[in-house]
Amino acid sequence: MAKLSQDDIKNVKGQGFLINRGTEMFSGRVLPGNGVFTAKEMMKIAECAEKFGNGKITMTSRLAVELPGIHFDDIEPAKAFLAEEGLLFGGTGAKIRPVAACKGTTCVYGNFDTQGLAQEIHDKYYIDWREVKLPHKFKIAVGGCPNSCMKPSLNDFGVEGHRVPQYDVEKCRGCKKCMVEVNCPMKAAKVVDGKMHIDPNLCSACGVCSTGKCPFGAVAKHDKEVYKIFVGGTWGKKTRMGTALSRFVEKEEIFPLLEKTMLWFKENAYQKERLGAAIDRIGVDKMEAALFSDDLLNRKEEILAAPVKERA
Repeated sequence: MAKLSQDDIKNVKGQGFLINRGTEMFSGRVLPGNGVFTAKEMMKIAECAEKFGNGKITMTSRLAVELPGIHFDDIEPAKAFLAEEGLLFGGTGAKIRPVAACKGTTCVYGNFDTQGLAQEIHDKYYIDWREVKLPHKFKIAVGGCPNSCMKPSLNDFGVEGHRVPQYDVEKCRGCKKCMVEVNCPMKAAKVVDGKMHIDPNLCSACGVCSTGKCPFGAVAKHDKEVYKIFVGGTWGKKTRMGTALSRFVEKEEIFPLLEKTMLWFKENAYQKERLGAAIDRIGVDKMEAALFSDDLLNRKEEILAAPVKERA
């Protein structure tokens, strides 16, 4: 086979195949919709690694798997082979990247079904927006609580689940050993003068006290979750903590906010400029005002049809 050209390498990179350093072999990146593969899917992936790669499977930091040692001529057969089980290669380029989720679905600290939400985002945006060219990569993370295992604040769009304490001071008996105080990881709850108080400056709305810790129901057990949204986080050559939107949001607000964030990014950022850099250049207040209005959605087709801006 003739030596691979840079165009060959670039073309397959956009399909999820990255050149192995010092060789003409590739690692193919296989995408989970939400950080989860079934046993049947894993068996298919393992078979693909044996059939088309070097028999090894490596893990990425965003919960995808890579199959190294794939020959250029085997890329299309490998794609067809995994497609038999509904699996896709991908996850590279200046576009929406695979959605990463923590194990909040099963974790004792998880405030909601993180993997379910990640799958919804994957289906609606990763799949449907795969061909939308953005100024730079756009990463999404879904976290179940403020433990922040999936680092939502270090992604372009991060979702973090919370439960705000529902405290009824009249039901508080000022127990000598207050179970809410004992279990509060932030030490925000404290019994003072016979009544428990929650310091709003310390409380992270993690949800621990909302799981029935108080035997008298002073802090109600409840399943109502709200979400903190972070935008513009990055981690790597340049680090930027994501900007937290000024209020918690309900679940039905997440998808419109995500879509408006990507539209804002598409319209305002320069080519090869990350979302966080564009926010810092234009201003947090202007960005948030746009996200909490409907103007971007009203101009969606116009924004998507426009080319990415070049720097002057």
